[in-house]
Amino acid sequence: MGAERHILILGGTTEARRLAGELAADPGFRVTTSLAGRVAQPRLPAGQVRIGGFGGPSGLARWLREQQVDALIDATHPFAGTISFNAARAAAEVHVPLLAVRRPGWVAGPGDDWHDTGSLEEAAAALPALGERVFLTTGRMGLATFAHLDRLWFLVRSVDAPEPPAPPRMEVLLDRGPFTVEGEGELLRRHRIDVLVTKDSGAAATSAKLTAAREAGIPVVVVRRPPAPPGLPTAAGPAEALEWVDSVLGRRRPVGCPPVPGPSRYGSESA
Repeated sequence: MGAERHILILGGTTEARRLAGELAADPGFRVTTSLAGRVAQPRLPAGQVRIGGFGGPSGLARWLREQQVDALIDATHPFAGTISFNAARAAAEVHVPLLAVRRPGWVAGPGDDWHDTGSLEEAAAALPALGERVFLTTGRMGLATFAHLDRLWFLVRSVDAPEPPAPPRMEVLLDRGPFTVEGEGELLRRHRIDVLVTKDSGAAATSAKLTAAREAGIPVVVVRRPPAPPGLPTAAGPAEALEWVDSVLGRRRPVGCPPVPGPSRYGSESA
């Protein structure tokens, strides 16, 4: 197969960890996963890991050149936003093939009472008409958007402790998925939740709250995804991403290495 081919994975998701594990097992590849560093104790993937930003698209392009990267895979969270556009610009500048891993978004089903919004600001504006006790699962980064809602009570779940500004009436639950429908239902009952707020992450690991809300008859405010760079080859999950690597670089799967499962109804798992 010749010299090692270097693959950079922009990670932080379960898809990225699965890809890194599969590709790092192949002696023909050198795999580096880049993490943004927003989580204090991230789940580290196989292969090499770097943490922190690149300094915009020019910094990422420089890194791709210096590290002689042969292929770039953007497997970041659907709401990572800026890094995806930086990756598209950097890959085009240095002529490195780029794949975007975009897990399917959540789709409302029978019995769901979903209220789609285009931003956290729209979600905050919709809340007073929907409930008084809010289960907020949008992460700690946008908590300031809800800080002015002093008449509502919030149960905020995040991996790391949030920092102010934050809603004055708030309880913090530090936890990460996967979660179960039973556990989420008990959480809703115990805290008397009457409205759920979530980003459309499309992750199976965190989709149980949607089922629990439907069973409890609770409305769900869904923040839909921001725009992504157009015109890129995309994969719905690790299995399709590995096929892309096969077609672009060529790859031999090690004997005994199991295939990577595809996405579920709510997309692939992710934290």
